[in-house]
Amino acid sequence: MKKLPIGIQTFRKIIDENRYYVDKTHIALKLIQGGGYYFLSRPRRFGKSLFLDTLAEIFSGSKDLFKGLYIYDKYDFKPYPIIRISFGSGDYSLDESQTINEIKHILEDNLETLNLECKDLDDFKNCFKQMIRESYNKQNQKVVILIDEYDKPILDNITNPEKAKRARDILKNFYSVIKDSDRYIRFVFITGVSKFSKLNLFSGLNNIEDITINEEFAEICGYTHDNLLTVFKDRIENIDLEMVKRWYNGYNYFGKPLYNPFDILLFFSNNGAFRNYWWQTGSPSFLIELLKKGDYYIPELEYSEVTEEVLNAFDVDYIDLRALLWQTGYLTFDKRIADNLGGYTYTLRVPNIEVRISLNQLLIDYLTNQRQQKVRYRLDMFDCLNRNDIKGFVELFKKIFSSIPYTNYVNNVISNYEGCYSSVVFVYLMALGYDVIPEDITNKGRIDLTDKTEDKILIIEFKVDAKEEPIKQIKERRYYEKYLNEKKDIYLIGMMFDSRERNISRCKVERVNG
Repeated sequence: MKKLPIGIQTFRKIIDENRYYVDKTHIALKLIQGGGYYFLSRPRRFGKSLFLDTLAEIFSGSKDLFKGLYIYDKYDFKPYPIIRISFGSGDYSLDESQTINEIKHILEDNLETLNLECKDLDDFKNCFKQMIRESYNKQNQKVVILIDEYDKPILDNITNPEKAKRARDILKNFYSVIKDSDRYIRFVFITGVSKFSKLNLFSGLNNIEDITINEEFAEICGYTHDNLLTVFKDRIENIDLEMVKRWYNGYNYFGKPLYNPFDILLFFSNNGAFRNYWWQTGSPSFLIELLKKGDYYIPELEYSEVTEEVLNAFDVDYIDLRALLWQTGYLTFDKRIADNLGGYTYTLRVPNIEVRISLNQLLIDYLTNQRQQKVRYRLDMFDCLNRNDIKGFVELFKKIFSSIPYTNYVNNVISNYEGCYSSVVFVYLMALGYDVIPEDITNKGRIDLTDKTEDKILIIEFKVDAKEEPIKQIKERRYYEKYLNEKKDIYLIGMMFDSRERNISRCKVERVNG
C-alpha cells in the first residue's frame, strides 16, 4: 500500500517517495500545447499548488519523473526558464509592507534560482521586468511564469476594504509587468481561490483565458469517484462508498463531480472516519463579517441564482456574498441555464454533507449565539425525529428561541433579516445533514420549508403575528401531494410566531400517511 500524499504539494517528492498520484498530465499537456495565458480559481486545499508544481517539472525537462504517466511519450520536455511566484505563505492583514516584502523575497528566490542579479530590489516592478528579459536572453528561450495564490494578500483583508484596495493596487502594479513582457513569455498559469475582475487586477492583460468553469478543464484539480475506484482501490475495501459520496463529493465545474483531495486523503488516513476535515483547516470569519453588513435571507444563500456578470464583476469594491461563497468552496454549481442573450444563469448549492453541517453550525453560532447548547439541541432533535415525536421536536424550537440572547435582537444580529425565525429553523435542520428545501415550489404555491429525512417529510409553514393558522394554508393548497409518491410519512407543521415574545406562540401538527 502506497503512502498518502497528505499536505505534499511537490510533484517530485510524491513520485520519488512512491505516493499515490492522480494523473493530471493529460490536462497539463493540453494547456501547454495551447501555449497561452491561463487563469484558474479553485477553493483552498483543492490541489492547485500541486498542479502548478507539476507544470514546473514538465517545463524544467524532468522527463524521468513522468514515467508511466500520460505525458511521458507525448512531449519533448525541452527546458525553459521558469519564474515561480507564490503568496501562499504568510499573513498579509497587518499592513501593505507585508505584501511588498513578500514580493521582494519572491524575487530574491527566483534571482538565485536563475543565477541573475537585480540592480534595485526595492524597485520590484523593474526588477521583475529585468528578470524576465534577462532570463530570456541568457537561455535563448521564452520564459514560463507560474503564479500560485495570486490573491491571498487581498483575501487576507477582504473585510477591510481600504487594506484590500492597497493590496490590490500593489499586486496590480507588480502583475502589469507580465503584459509589458509578452514578447519574452512562453506560458503563464495563474491560480488562486478568488476570481477577481481580470480587468482591474491584471491591468489590461486581456489574453488570459479563464478556465475556471471551462468543461474541458473541469477535472484539473480534485478527485473523481473513478479515481477512488482505481488509484485508491486498495484503500476502499469495506468502506461505504455511497456515504463517502454524500459526505465529500459534489463539487461541480460541469465535468464529473469532484472530491476535495484533502478530505479524501485524511479520510483514508483516519481509517474511514467521517469528519469535517476540510472545514477544520480554515476559518470563514469573512462570512460572518459580510453577513453583518448585508441583508441576507439565510435559506436563499444556498439555492440562489447568479449571473455570469455577478461572477465576473467580483472585486474589492463589489463583493457579492454568493459569488464569494462559491469561489471559496462553501457553495458549488447546481445547474447552468442558458439565457436568450448568449449568457448563463447559475443555480448554487452546498456541495456535500461535510460543508452543509459545518456551514450551518457556523450560522447557528452567528444567529443564536448558542455555541454550547447547540450540540444538545441537535442530539435531542435527532432523537425526537427518530421517535416520530414531532410535537417534542417543536418544543425544542421553543427552547431554542427562548434561549437566544436579547442582545442578538437589539444589535440586529437576527432582526436584521427577512424571515429571521425561519432562518433559525433552517440552519438547525441543515446542521443535522438533512435535505432542506426553502421556498419549495408546488403547483399550488410555495412551501416555506420542506425537510426530508430517510423515512419522513416535514412540510413547514411559518407566519408571524397573523390571525390565520399556517397549517390551514398547507391543507387548503394540498402542498403534501407533491411528496405522496415517495411513500414516506408526511407531517404538516404550522408554526405561528409572536414578534413581541420572539418565540413560537402556537403550533399545529398533523400527519399524512405516504
